[in-house]
Amino acid sequence: MIEQFERLPGIGPRTAQRLALHLLRQPSEQIQAFAEALLAARSQVGQCRRCFHLSAEELCEICCNEERRNGQLCVVADSRDLLALERTREFRGGYHVLGGLISPMDGVGPELLQIQPLIERVDREGVQEVILALTPSVEGDTTSLYLARLLRPFTAVSRIAYGLPVGSELEYADEVTLARAMEGRRPLE
Repeated sequence: MIEQFERLPGIGPRTAQRLALHLLRQPSEQIQAFAEALLAARSQVGQCRRCFHLSAEELCEICCNEERRNGQLCVVADSRDLLALERTREFRGGYHVLGGLISPMDGVGPELLQIQPLIERVDREGVQEVILALTPSVEGDTTSLYLARLLRPFTAVSRIAYGLPVGSELEYADEVTLARAMEGRRPLE
């Protein structure tokens, strides 16, 4: 059981051991419910046919929400990024999950991502702005530039700002983060 937990992302040996020992102390009914929930999630959760976010239904909760159709579409690499943005409760538009980033070194080209459905969706739905919320990395920048070139004939394209995390010290920030913080500066209101 410990080895299986260690296979999960972000779970090291000590955490795996702690989880295994915790589960061994639980009543059989709780363990059974946990196992059934895992199996049910694996068999029932798929992708939303519209935005490619995880969903147990044909359309996810966000795509079903009429209030979210405000002409803005936020493009993310995967559902983890979408969930992180949703936790902010700031964005009230729709999403589109690419399913990764362009990475020739890893054999991931544009044809392996949900790029064509994105372009068709922007055109079909009359999206007024696409916001690219992709990781600030070589792959994220490559994907952003590629998408911007394809989408500009159809709509306005913007990118989220990058910079310093709240509470960090300037002296510990790397040069790229500082440069992006300067580029993304805004006037004080």
